[in-house]
Amino acid sequence: MKYLGTLIAVGDMEKSKRFYHDVFGLNVVADFGANVTLEGGIFLQTLETWKDFIHGRPVVLGGHAGELYFEETDMDGFLARLENLGISCVHPPLEHSWGQRVVRFYDPDGHVVEVGEDMAAVVKRFLDSGMTREETARRMDVPLSYIQSCLDPQSHTKEG
Repeated sequence: MKYLGTLIAVGDMEKSKRFYHDVFGLNVVADFGANVTLEGGIFLQTLETWKDFIHGRPVVLGGHAGELYFEETDMDGFLARLENLGISCVHPPLEHSWGQRVVRFYDPDGHVVEVGEDMAAVVKRFLDSGMTREETARRMDVPLSYIQSCLDPQSHTKEG
């Protein structure tokens, strides 16, 4: 068994392909018309064929029951790109208690998309502000070994 990605139903395939390319830089890997594979394991399926696949059951787009999650190392640059593209957010950018900055917005079909600051970038931001590794670990409520793993991914050890 192997997980390949997430499939979402879309009302306008061309609009959705453009959105995911313009916002995230995701290119089309395979285009079969009613089904499109994007880089990163996102699959787009036309709403009409999706309804057929689930035997006519009703489809409600934008139900707030899940989200597509991305991480970004240049959060300030990404937020500027969202503003330049005129994308309205579900909520203003916020910072979680552990220091990660996030923003959520809708794709053209009302699917929630979250972009969070890459955790290694959070560590770097805190260290660049003058915090020590120990202070950063306390601020983020993580073990010191996690801070080290963000700075040197080769030293990564799994923590339970």
